[in-house]
Amino acid sequence: MSCAATRSLMEAYSQCLAAMLAWCPDACVDALLDTSVQHSPHFDWVVAHIGSAFPGTIISRVLACGLKDFCSHGAKDQGLVVMGVEKGSRVPKIGSVVGILGHLAAHHSDSIRKELLRMFQESLIPSSPLSPTSSSTSWESSPQLRRAAVPFLLQLAAMSPNLFGAVSAELVELLRPPVLLQLQALLQGLPREELDNMLGLAVHLISQNPSGGARVLRFLADTATPASVIISGPTPSPHEGVREGCDRLLQMLLLHLHKLVYNRSDGVEGNPHHSASSQPKTVIPFLEELQTHVAELCAETLRLERKRHLWLHQLLCLLSVYGGPSVATEALCQLLTQARNPEELALAWQLHTTLSSCMAGLIPAAVARCVAQIHTHTLGPRQLRQLLLNLAAAIQSQDEERRGALSTQSTMAVQMGSAVSGHLHDFGPLLLHGDPVVSHAAVRLLSVSPLPRTSSSAHLLLLARAAVTHFFLALRRRGEMGKVGRDGGQAAEAVNCSVLLLSRFAAYSSLTLKAVLQQLVEGSLHKGNADLFGGQTADMSGSPAVAPSVSPDLGASLIDINCCFGTTVNFSGSVWSVFHAGVIGKGLKVRTDTPLPDPSGVIQNTQTLLAVVVQCCSSSGLNGSINGSRPSSDPDEPPPINAEAAKVIAVTLVENVCPDVANGELSWPPEEHARTTVERDIHIRRYFEAHPVLFALLQVVAAGRPALCYCSAVLRGLLATLLAHWEASREGLSTDSQWHLQASCLLVSCMGEGQLLPPVLANVHEAFPHLAPFEVRLLLLAVWEYVRGNGPMPQKFVFSSEKGLFCRDFSRDGDVARYVAPIHSVLHKNIDRLGHLCWRFQL
Repeated sequence: MSCAATRSLMEAYSQCLAAMLAWCPDACVDALLDTSVQHSPHFDWVVAHIGSAFPGTIISRVLACGLKDFCSHGAKDQGLVVMGVEKGSRVPKIGSVVGILGHLAAHHSDSIRKELLRMFQESLIPSSPLSPTSSSTSWESSPQLRRAAVPFLLQLAAMSPNLFGAVSAELVELLRPPVLLQLQALLQGLPREELDNMLGLAVHLISQNPSGGARVLRFLADTATPASVIISGPTPSPHEGVREGCDRLLQMLLLHLHKLVYNRSDGVEGNPHHSASSQPKTVIPFLEELQTHVAELCAETLRLERKRHLWLHQLLCLLSVYGGPSVATEALCQLLTQARNPEELALAWQLHTTLSSCMAGLIPAAVARCVAQIHTHTLGPRQLRQLLLNLAAAIQSQDEERRGALSTQSTMAVQMGSAVSGHLHDFGPLLLHGDPVVSHAAVRLLSVSPLPRTSSSAHLLLLARAAVTHFFLALRRRGEMGKVGRDGGQAAEAVNCSVLLLSRFAAYSSLTLKAVLQQLVEGSLHKGNADLFGGQTADMSGSPAVAPSVSPDLGASLIDINCCFGTTVNFSGSVWSVFHAGVIGKGLKVRTDTPLPDPSGVIQNTQTLLAVVVQCCSSSGLNGSINGSRPSSDPDEPPPINAEAAKVIAVTLVENVCPDVANGELSWPPEEHARTTVERDIHIRRYFEAHPVLFALLQVVAAGRPALCYCSAVLRGLLATLLAHWEASREGLSTDSQWHLQASCLLVSCMGEGQLLPPVLANVHEAFPHLAPFEVRLLLLAVWEYVRGNGPMPQKFVFSSEKGLFCRDFSRDGDVARYVAPIHSVLHKNIDRLGHLCWRFQL
């Protein structure tokens, strides 16, 4: 255009064209196209430059002339090329049309898009001779040109990706059921071979479409879905012929993508460490665009609509192979997160089965991706719960596979269990999640997950603390469900899973055993959990906490602080004892009636606590070599309590009940010595009053002989207060002091079970309900004297290989008769009431 002659010719032709367009536009455009064809591609810019002055006319006339030429050549040999048409093809003018429109697209892309869509829409409307169009010689009046318009547009799109990209988005929106019916009617008259060529070209265009792939896929799936399937949204069910055609198109698309994916230059391995010198992989624009829609594709697949989910699942497999491990991991992670039932979860297993042949380590990567979602808080409580339940279901399927005689070493369940076990420290904090449904799902997952072969001590201790805390939370939720009358099935299941988790975790190692038992005991005695087991939040200095209505909160009180034993001078070991009974001028301390817990709930919680403690103490995974214990040969007989585990409970009990006597002397002093420890003994008695569960825990300790020896200081303090009570009691019968009677019976029973007493003395508690208080004191004094004379030393116990327990040989302790004399005296005095018990006290 810098040449004056060329510029003058261009201006002259533009003026001539402006004058002639009104009465012979086709002749003008034909002359341009003929010249362009002869000198293409060097003359295309001239046509585009002239056309830029008359964009509306030139674009429409160029397309019309190209269509006429395409139709005339097609009448002789209609051949649509799928993989691209070279410029030397049998349709000569179409190459110039593409070149001209390509030059015009820089400034008139919107006009080109509108004209292409108008040509498509006009080709579907049946021609009416009574209402001719504005151009009397236009292509719309020819039925033959109308039928050729759609193949012509497909050929244009195949030769120019820019033209296809300009119209693809709006074209999908135009394809509504009425338009589809018109398109079907238009194409019905075409030969079979020509239709197949058109479908192949459409498949090629879709696979090479770099944008809008998700919209195209949704349109194809919705249209091809059978009429019996309810389609979400306002889209009506398509015509059966349209549906069959779209079904065929979708099947051909999947087959074409399968060939492209598995015939790439570097094969199906998808190896990220492939040699850099290898040829680059073939890029598939349709799949490239779908990689950003993996989550939506998984959600559509999980709808499980007939045939539809099969197509989408097949496409998901192809997309995973094409995208490599990252896309495959994302797809599997999304299926594990979104699946809501076993049928939907099975799609994840099918995907893994397909991909496992070409990708290794897919499940560990997917689990790591799930853990990353948890850490980034991208999942809501319901989604998080579903993910945890799906992981648990995957691990639990291992049992079914074993029953089916499959090789479990290569199954998905084993791999899933191994992958989850490596992330237990990531799932552990979810046990304390604020939403109960999430914590329930977490404990269910951890209760079925295998424990790792090796793990750091810090992770183990954190997991033990979280598991024990969840156990008490689950007990409280179960009680709350029962109070409001709601179905407590889920809460009960959470408790059962928590018990299973704790027992499995305690069997893992001696470190986890000690941590679990310590925290179970400490948790049961904690003031926040005491009410679960019938306990009271009591002030150890004397009385229960004063209700706020009785003593309003006035902030920190110096006198209240001074009344706490922890802030006063410690007089233990001396003749001085300090008691706070009240404030001078204010009267005695105000005692309030604390609400009594539900007895049935307390019994149920206590039984659950004892069940988990016994399971932890008798688990076969414990280090039996420590004490030589072994499971009982009788399958109906419960396994013995591990002595080392019982010792852990005993030491923890002493540390919580009375820290002052931890690691103290095991031997008992004379009964008169109790006067110097009266303050400490009263504290121990009050602790037992406030926590009834202590007696149940003592019974577990007694069963794991000789662990009860390590509770010697606590037993001594409790017995001293009971002796003082019975000595001071002026009641007629021991049954008038109900708690002290029950405590006396349980104490002697525990000491007998732990073999701190011989059988003849261990049976004295059977006579307590029938005696007067002073007689009960006489019998308890005999118990004290025996223990003082025969100290509770662990060295006196010898392991019995027949019973699998430690036992004590009382024949080595000397004559027991001198301790039984007070018993016989009481029996003779009350022979009318105790005659039936005489045989229990024979030496």
